[in-house]
Amino acid sequence: MVCSSHHPSVRAKMAAPGGHVRHCLQKNGRFLLFNLQQLRGNRSFGWCPALRQQAAEVTKEAAESVVVPRKKTWSKEAVLEALASTVSRDPTAYPYQFQDDPYLSPRTSAEFKVFSLAQESGRSAAKYFVNGNPKFFTRDFAAPHVPCLMPESVSLRLEEASEEALKERITLRRVAAAVDVYDQLLQAGTAVSMETTHELLDLICFYGDRDPVEDGEPSAEDAEDGADEAKRRRPKTRRGTEIPKVSWKEDNNAERIFQLLPERDARCYSALIRGMVKHGAYAKAFSTYTDLLNNRLTADVHTFNALISAAPDVREKYNEKWDAITELLTHMNQQNVRPNLQTFNAVLKALRRCGYVARTQTLHTLNEMNALGVAPSLASYNHILAAFFRSASSGPSNVVVLKKVMTELEGRSFTCRDPDDVLFFSNAMRVCLDNKDLDLGYKVHGLVEVGENWRLLGDSFQQSIYYGRFFNLLCMMEQVDVVLKWYRRIIPSLYYPNSQGMRDLLQALDTDGRLDLLPSIWKDIKTLGHDNKGELVEELLGLMTRDKHSPEVQEAFAECALDVKSVYDGMATLEWSSASLSHVTTLLLRASRTQRAWEMLQLFKAKNRVPTEELLSDFLSACQSSGDSQRAVELLQLSAAFCLPTSGLAKRTLATFDLSEEQRTVVTELDVAAEASG
Repeated sequence: MVCSSHHPSVRAKMAAPGGHVRHCLQKNGRFLLFNLQQLRGNRSFGWCPALRQQAAEVTKEAAESVVVPRKKTWSKEAVLEALASTVSRDPTAYPYQFQDDPYLSPRTSAEFKVFSLAQESGRSAAKYFVNGNPKFFTRDFAAPHVPCLMPESVSLRLEEASEEALKERITLRRVAAAVDVYDQLLQAGTAVSMETTHELLDLICFYGDRDPVEDGEPSAEDAEDGADEAKRRRPKTRRGTEIPKVSWKEDNNAERIFQLLPERDARCYSALIRGMVKHGAYAKAFSTYTDLLNNRLTADVHTFNALISAAPDVREKYNEKWDAITELLTHMNQQNVRPNLQTFNAVLKALRRCGYVARTQTLHTLNEMNALGVAPSLASYNHILAAFFRSASSGPSNVVVLKKVMTELEGRSFTCRDPDDVLFFSNAMRVCLDNKDLDLGYKVHGLVEVGENWRLLGDSFQQSIYYGRFFNLLCMMEQVDVVLKWYRRIIPSLYYPNSQGMRDLLQALDTDGRLDLLPSIWKDIKTLGHDNKGELVEELLGLMTRDKHSPEVQEAFAECALDVKSVYDGMATLEWSSASLSHVTTLLLRASRTQRAWEMLQLFKAKNRVPTEELLSDFLSACQSSGDSQRAVELLQLSAAFCLPTSGLAKRTLATFDLSEEQRTVVTELDVAAEASG
């Protein structure tokens, strides 16, 4: 029997890689020799032995320098990432989350909210069904694997009390069930390992001794608290922010289990302190920290971070608050606990509640971060801006601080390292808007567009705040052509403007004298769902009525006015005012649509509104231009019905119109009656 390794085909396959390398080396050597021969032909000197030897050495060296590259290992998502990098954002498209069904794409902020909630509700319902019926979802079709699409293990499998059953309930976040199993183990005299005890304390302290609420539904205790809250309001601080509710109950399971432990290490104290801080029991957290020190234990960095964030709540005066923070930092130094980013961010956030002390200590804290090699995150800079928001006359203002921050951050790409990172861009744009600094606003937005920094704008509400401030700044400080460019770029793919945003746009058009664009803006107002805002519609009509324009523009204004009238007629929530009726009538008169304007005058009486004398005078001028004497007489009769002074209109009618005897008699009687009443 012939060995398989001696088979010619096998030997050929085994020798293939080596033969390929030899072929490449020989090919490169021949290529180099060919180039040297070409060089010889172009030169006037001949080959000498030394030159031939040098060429042979070059060929050998080139052959020896060839390195076969190693195999490149790509991730499973590499192709998708490469394809995604070739596609840029389409400013004319709706947000990506709604592109599955363009017909249902939201066109207003209200629809965006409703559709987002409906989409999230659908995901929750699907997740509930999948987790509740895992036997129907056993096959995984996704490549690569997507864990969130597969059912989670949510049912308890271990019924008997054991440490494994306790770990299972901790993993499934069943707080009450985990405490029950722990108590059963204690009553049976079964020892629980310290590691499992740590996990149990972490679970209880994190959720405040309550089972986590699924699908966003309020728990029974929250419902009771909500009923009580309807009867009374929570107290507020001097800055108007609500004081956080204390949800840490006295002698809860966390404290009870902590007291039952034969030995309490630093991890147990840490869980208890962080839970007390999370649920508002600040004074109790500091008391527990004192017990930790008395037992000669060392707290970890997470415990110190929680205590620093709670320090302003256990002191009254600004200096005392800062003293409490510095005392904790001194303890960290004494216990050789190295601060991290969250430590410094906790200090900066606490300094925002320390008044005038913040403006001096904030920069010192930033210098200390740099000295320890801790890179600030966007949340760090956000806290610094907040500390200088109301700057003193002797110190730098917040716009000066923001300029320095932007100089340092320019061109950099960020990832989320702190939950408050998503607040930086909106607050930075607020500084630009308050100081009307357009160049600085462009720098802030330029930083947003670097890499994937846009992900740090926060949720849809935070994004709306940011783009609203940016658009408001553009409308105030930029030329209208640039404003319209940004308007088409960010609306509605990134921003659904509210009525104030559209009002800012109208003011920008008014400032640059581009009122001819108002009809197109009215179409956008209807699309964005703001045609039910009476004040906004009246402002639009007022801008179209204020000045006279070319016949083409007046015709477009008249069409827009009729469209506004149809909106008023079809919407019960909109109510005609004297100003809106006057504006529509005037626009129709300027476009020589006298009959439609006369119909608008009839609406004044139907809606119990009174037209102005100026409007009636303009209408009389329109009748004079068309030579309609009968309409002029009817206008005088309508004016008398509104109890308006008709003497001037009557004299103009008698002097400028060719009236019949009957018409002249009616006008004369109206003139006499007006003079008698005057």
